[in-house]
Amino acid sequence: MNRLPAPVLRHLVALRAMLVFSVICGIAYPLLVTGVARAAFSKQANGSLITNGKGQSVGSSLLCQEFVDAKGNPLPQYFQPRPSDAVPSGAQNDYGCDPAQSAGSNLGPNSDRLVKLIKANQQTMSAFDSVAGYSVAPDQVAVDAVTASASGLDPDISPLNAAQQEHRIAATRGIPLAQVDALVKRYTGGRDLGFLGESGVNVLQLNIALDTQYPYTGK
Repeated sequence: MNRLPAPVLRHLVALRAMLVFSVICGIAYPLLVTGVARAAFSKQANGSLITNGKGQSVGSSLLCQEFVDAKGNPLPQYFQPRPSDAVPSGAQNDYGCDPAQSAGSNLGPNSDRLVKLIKANQQTMSAFDSVAGYSVAPDQVAVDAVTASASGLDPDISPLNAAQQEHRIAATRGIPLAQVDALVKRYTGGRDLGFLGESGVNVLQLNIALDTQYPYTGK
């Protein structure tokens, strides 16, 4: 006959249940899911890493990267990602796409600051992407070229955004526009499951392909 009081017995039962479920849900289940993921989806489970032509990991297909010089100026020989607010507060030499600082601007559609920022970005991108024989008006610049994503880490740009950058890339690298367009189409992904989201162009993969097939000589 158990001499422990009923309240103590109930607490012991609850404690045993907590320990059992902690082991199952906190240890066994995560290990099982991780093992299955690594076995069936090795690339995704390891961060969807992207390698360059030398086999070196240079980033992830899930995260954007900035292609800028030491002063934060966009490099004309590369496709540029969306603007990014993923920057540490007061940081120096950090111009966005920082995976440890995922964030949006939190500016709403009625924000005067956002309106001014978008107009400034339109002017900047219009000038940046306009080359001899081709120009894009400020009010025609792709929306995602002048607005940041909610996370600040979006790795893709819209096909329109990529198309508006093709002429600059071709002129800067000295290659035919058709070859740039072919690369863009190769790295344009469709909608998830055929109907979710929109088509997108992975900027990092596209720029790696550019460097591999049409190295920039700086001339």
